[in-house]
Amino acid sequence: MRHPQEICPLFPVIAFPGALLYHSYMKLHILGTGTAIPRIERNSSAYLVSAGGLNILIDVGPAVVRRLLEQGFDVDDVDVLAITHFHVDHTADLSTFFFACNYGKIVRKKPLTIIGGNGITRFYDDLRHVYPWIEPKTYDLAVKRLVNGSRTFNGITITTAPVKHNPESIAIRLDEKRSVTFSGDTDFSQNLIRLADKTDLFVVECAFPERKVKGHLNLEYLDKIVQKAQPKRVLLTHLYPDWDAYDGVLHDPYLIAEDGMEMEV
Repeated sequence: MRHPQEICPLFPVIAFPGALLYHSYMKLHILGTGTAIPRIERNSSAYLVSAGGLNILIDVGPAVVRRLLEQGFDVDDVDVLAITHFHVDHTADLSTFFFACNYGKIVRKKPLTIIGGNGITRFYDDLRHVYPWIEPKTYDLAVKRLVNGSRTFNGITITTAPVKHNPESIAIRLDEKRSVTFSGDTDFSQNLIRLADKTDLFVVECAFPERKVKGHLNLEYLDKIVQKAQPKRVLLTHLYPDWDAYDGVLHDPYLIAEDGMEMEV
C-alpha cells in the first residue's frame, strides 16, 4: 500500500516549466484538499490565488480562516471570495470569516466581493439572519450571482459555469496572463470541459480513484474530461480516504494535491 504522495512526490513549492521565463503571474496556496470527512492531514478543500495585486479565495469550509493565518494571510487580505456551492465543507467558515472582518485584530475597511451560483444572495441573507454580527460595519460588501458569465477584477477575469453536483454548483476559471480552473464538486460535465479548455492548471475534484459516486469524479471520468479539455497540468483534490489504499501510478499531467502546498502558475 502506498500513500498518494509516494505515487507522485511533490515539493512544497512547485514552479511549472517555463514559469521563470514568463515570470509567475499567479500563485496558488492550497489551504485544503479533503472532503467533509474530518482528517488531520486533509482539511476541507479551499484555495487562495494571488494574482494582479488581488487575493481570491475559492471556498471557505471548516477551519479555512485558520489555514489562511498559517499561510501568512488574514481575512483582510482577501479581495474576492468565490463559493462553488453551499455544502458545509465549502462554506462552514463563512460566518467566521465575516465575524473576523468586523472584530479581528485588523478591522476591515477595503471592499469585499462574494461570487456564487444561483441562490448566493439568499444564502448570505439567511446566514446574516442567523448571525446578525457578521453584517459589515466598516467595509462595503457586494454579493454577486455569476453563472455562465465573467467579471474582471484588476485585470483578472473570473468566469464561471454550472456543473453537475448541486443546483447552485459552479466551476470557476481565473485568467490573467495564465489561467487556473477550479472544478468545485462535480460529476462529468460538458460545461467543465469547455471552461477548462487549455487551462494552465486544472484543480479538479477526484473524490475516488476507482469507485464512482453520483455527483463526483473518479479517475476514469476525469480522464474523459482531461482528454477533451487538454489542460497543461491537473491537480487532483477533494480526496476521500479511498486514496490511502490506491496502489496505481498516476501519469502526466496528473499531480496529487497536499494541504499547505504552494504552486506558481
